[in-house]
Amino acid sequence: MSIISDDIENITPKRKQVKNPMTKAETLETDRNFEDSIRPKTFEEYTGQSALKETLKITIEAAKKRNKPLDHLLFYGPPGLGKTTLAGVIAGQMGVEMKITSAPALERPRDIIGILMSLKGGEILFIDEIHRLNRVTEEILYPAMEDFYLDMTTGKAQTVKTLRVPLPKFTLIGATTKAGELSGPLRDRFGIIHRLEFYTDEELAKVVTRTAEILEINIDKEGAMEIARRSRGTPRIANRLVKRVSDYAIVKYDGKITKDVAKNSLDILNIDAYGLDSTDRTLLKLIIDKYEGGPVGIETIAAAIGEDVRTLEDVCEPYLLQAGLLQRTPRGRKVSPEAYRHLGYKVPMSIQQNLF
Repeated sequence: MSIISDDIENITPKRKQVKNPMTKAETLETDRNFEDSIRPKTFEEYTGQSALKETLKITIEAAKKRNKPLDHLLFYGPPGLGKTTLAGVIAGQMGVEMKITSAPALERPRDIIGILMSLKGGEILFIDEIHRLNRVTEEILYPAMEDFYLDMTTGKAQTVKTLRVPLPKFTLIGATTKAGELSGPLRDRFGIIHRLEFYTDEELAKVVTRTAEILEINIDKEGAMEIARRSRGTPRIANRLVKRVSDYAIVKYDGKITKDVAKNSLDILNIDAYGLDSTDRTLLKLIIDKYEGGPVGIETIAAAIGEDVRTLEDVCEPYLLQAGLLQRTPRGRKVSPEAYRHLGYKVPMSIQQNLF
């Protein structure tokens, strides 16, 4: 794709003005520092995704021996499973810098052009939610990813000239929660494509223990496992719950997180033994009480409980489906027998008969 010269003036992305002077910068900075402090820096520190880690170790070692950048990588899967963290680990193992951005931030051609032209040889560009790239930005990436150049045009009318601007060889790592929404041409330009899986309770217990050690929180094995069981198979949720349970342990007990302390704390937070919160339970109970267990359309569910459809699809549904509490059918969503039992409902005879 050719880029008109008017689009590439001032290609360095400009910092947007903050409209609300009352934004609590201290809070945002604290959250960032917390995330940065607990992010693993090596594969040894990174828990879970064992098969993917072994594949990446071989790929990285081969790239180093060839003295070439890695192939472009695409990671997909539910949010909170460590896609950004894994990209950082890869950059550390390759010994290069990583620039991080997100697709919604790349609104104009000069946004992506400025980033691409600022890259140095071997560096990694990480684009989060890459399925949300607009068409123009995506087409700019095609030659950049494949042949490491940008096509530009200067002048107007009869004086138009085409310029081919070379780029240093780099690695693009894309992350998405919706791999199916990527266009074919973009997806085909990634040499390595992997799905990140939900974590087991045992893996999450290791994540909880490591985070507690970093934050100097006193926790025993049973306490870590109790938090892990209610973390929906997601490290991000597990790390957040460690802080919340720690607050409860300090105020109500002696500061140590045991199984009973974790259980009582999470019960107060309305997070049950399956890791379901009030929104999850409201969704399941709505289908049972109002629609006889389903099927019912996702738009109807969203309207009934006052939630956005995308929130239900991206945040609630992945784990409910994985846990076997919800079923997605061509006619809509259905509640499983296990969900009936978990919520204290009697499984209807019609559903029991369908099981045999």
